[in-house]
Parts: sequence; structure tokens; C-alpha cells
Amino acid sequence: MGANTSLPIKRELHSISSERLPWAGLLALAMAGFICILTESLPAGLLPQIAKDLGITEALTGQLVTLYAIGSLVAAIPLTAATRGWRRRPLLLVCISGFLVFNTVTALSSDYILTLAARFLAGVSAGVLWGMTAGYARRMVSDSLKGKAMAVAMVGTPLALALGVPIGSFLSSYVGWRFIFGTVSLLTAALIVWVLWKVPDFAGEPAGERLPLHKVFLIPGVRPILFVVLAWILAHNILYTYISPYLAQTVLANRVDLILLIFGITSIVGIWVTGMLIDRFLRGLVLISMAAFALASVGMGMGIHQPAIIILGIMIWGLTFGGAATLLQTAVAQAGGKSADVAQSMLVTAWNLAIGGGGIVGGILLELFGAGYLPGSLFILLIPALLVAILAHKYGFSRGN
Repeated sequence: MGANTSLPIKRELHSISSERLPWAGLLALAMAGFICILTESLPAGLLPQIAKDLGITEALTGQLVTLYAIGSLVAAIPLTAATRGWRRRPLLLVCISGFLVFNTVTALSSDYILTLAARFLAGVSAGVLWGMTAGYARRMVSDSLKGKAMAVAMVGTPLALALGVPIGSFLSSYVGWRFIFGTVSLLTAALIVWVLWKVPDFAGEPAGERLPLHKVFLIPGVRPILFVVLAWILAHNILYTYISPYLAQTVLANRVDLILLIFGITSIVGIWVTGMLIDRFLRGLVLISMAAFALASVGMGMGIHQPAIIILGIMIWGLTFGGAATLLQTAVAQAGGKSADVAQSMLVTAWNLAIGGGGIVGGILLELFGAGYLPGSLFILLIPALLVAILAHKYGFSRGN
């Protein structure tokens, strides 16, 4: 074996045996997640501006989130399964390049249908990206650091919600929503260079170890986790997608950027707490997070005319949601074992089905009952999910890694 052939293997063995976190590589994955969540969530913060510019209703603008989710939904499982044998870094670069192309199209398009198509294809890129990110992060470190590595790789999610979306919402009043999407494209171009420079490469899954999809789905613990993902993230997205119309019913109507900032900052705190405790208290964190979110949703619904109650509810919501991706991806990775990437793709499918469902169900509730009824609908979804997580203690939601 020549030196050029052995070099990637040496790097892989070094990264796995190291007891220190490979910060540069993990933060590159976090940046990919940041761009992914920013691409997904920006329309929620820019809803009025996009609707006015494209000449459509806010409910139709909400479908920009829905089409993104549908793209991830239809792509995650088949494309993740089809690319199991690919080396990880080239596949990561293909996904990131998709964001560069389709966010640029979104920034330039004045046609609603073309914009929907770009959003759908960006969602396809996201579906494959999320299917591989958790496994990628876990392969960079030793067993004792897998939980912390995932927390670092997932930090892009709350940072996007804490900084990207509210800053984008604020700046759009001055530079326009198209400039915001163009800026995301520039960040994506920089990330491609970063990945080529600092992210290690890994081999794909050997052909002989690839379980059929239906057998991965039947692995004990996978199905309860997927149900919890579906209910929890659906509840989150019903409110998050239509946060602007909800706040319009309150005295905080003109402070969407501030509310999103509060949500994002508390989400960062939430993922920090998750990173510290996940290796010992995975199941407890899941149960506490969903229960607290359910109570916060009741408070936000009943206290719609009380700013302090709304802000407290937003803070609890952020704290509980910040670690959700890390908690759920860790749980499904544990349950999936050697088929973790395919199990992750199923999680991505459930996650994005919930995102799409949030746009559709939230839009229906908004049109039929008004935004004030959105928080109350969350409680109905969260209680069954909480019960499933309690009952699934033997498999999917174990105590730790």
C-alpha cells in the first residue's frame, strides 16, 4: 500500500483515537447545519416582505417552508440509501453546493413557481445532509466523546435561529429579503472552501453491511423515536412558521426580530445543557423538554394579551427545542447501530414531514380560527409524544450513549 493510499486511513484512525474534539471539522458541520436551518427558516422571519414582493398571501408564502420540507421528505431515505457507499466528504460537498445554487435562484427569482422549485431542490440537499451529519460527527471522535461531538455539530441549528433568522428579519427592512438570501449563498461558498481544508474524509458503508430499509425501520426503538420526532417537530413548526401572525395578535406585533432572538439565544443555552448532560440523561432530557414545551404552549395560548407570559413561554420553548436535534439524532443513532445513517434519513423524513405539516396545518388553523389558536394546538400533539417517550424506555430513549 502506497503512502498516498494510507494517508486517509491514518487520518481516520487518528481522529477516532483522539480524546480531543476535532473542533475545525465539527464546526464545519455546524456551519453546514447553520446554513441548512437558515435556508429552511428564513421565510418565517421574512414572511410579510416576501409575500408583498411576490404578490401572494402570507399563507402561500408559508408554503415556501412547506416545499423545502417536502424536498427533504422525498429525498432523505432514497438518496441516503443510494449514497451509502459514497465517501463522506464528496457527498457533503454535493449537498452544500446545492444550497449555493438554489439559494442564489431564490434570491434572484421573481416568479412564485420558480421560487417554490428552488425551495424544493434546496430541501433535497438538506435531506441528504441531515441524513449524514450525525454519523459524520460521531465518526470523528472516540466513543466517550460522541455525545459532545454531536452537540457541537448541531450547534448551527440554534445559532441560525438565534442570530441568522432574527438578524435577517431585521436587516431585510433595510436591504430587502433578496439580499439576505444572497448573503447565505456567499456564506455557503466560504463553507465549501472550509470543508475542503479542514473536514476529514471517511469511507461509505460497505456493501455487505447494508440492511434493507424495512429491516432498519423494524429495529427496536427506531419507530417510537420517529413518532416522537413527528409530533414534537410538528408542534414546533406550527407555531414557528406562523410566529409573525401569532405575534400580530399581541402587543409584541412589531418585535418579531426580538422574539426570534430570545428564542434563538435560549436555544443555544438549551443545546449547551444538552451537550453537558446527554451522555448520562438522554431520556430524562427528552421527557423534560417535551413536558415543559407543552406547558409553555398552554401559557402562550391563555396569556396572549400578557407580554411577560409570552416572553416566558418563548424562553421555555427555546430552551427545550435547542437540544431537540441532538437528543433525537443521538437516540436514533443508538437504536440504528451500524445502520445509523439510514435510521437518520428516516428521522430526517419524519422531521421534514413535520415541517411540511406545520406549514400546512398551521396555515389551515390560521385561515379557519386565527393565529391566537395556534399555541393551544401544540398541547394536543405533545402529550401523545410524551407518553410514547415514557413507554419506550427499553429501546429508543435509553439513559445515555
